Amino acid sequence: MELLDLDGGFDVHEYRSSLKLRRQDEASMALENRGELGCPACGQEFERLFVTEDDATTFASAPSGPICVVRAPTRLLVLTH
Repeated sequence: MELLDLDGGFDVHEYRSSLKLRRQDEASMALENRGELGCPACGQEFERLFVTEDDATTFASAPSGPICVVRAPTRLLVLTH
C-alpha cells in the first residue's frame, strides 16, 4: 500500500488516479480514497481526505470511525478511516 507522501508538501495531482474529488471551494477540498492509499499518520488505508489551507474549519457531522490529522507545510489534512 502506498502512503501519501508529504515531503515537500501535499500535491493532490500526484494522486489524481487514486483520489476522487467530492467537493472543492477556494481553500479546501474533500476527496475519496479510491486507490487504497495509506494514511501518512497511522499507515492504515483511509476512506476520506479533507485538505484545507484555512487556519480553522468546522465539520457539520462527525465520522463514525477514527480520525488522523496531519500538518503539511501549507495545508492541514484530516483523514477518516
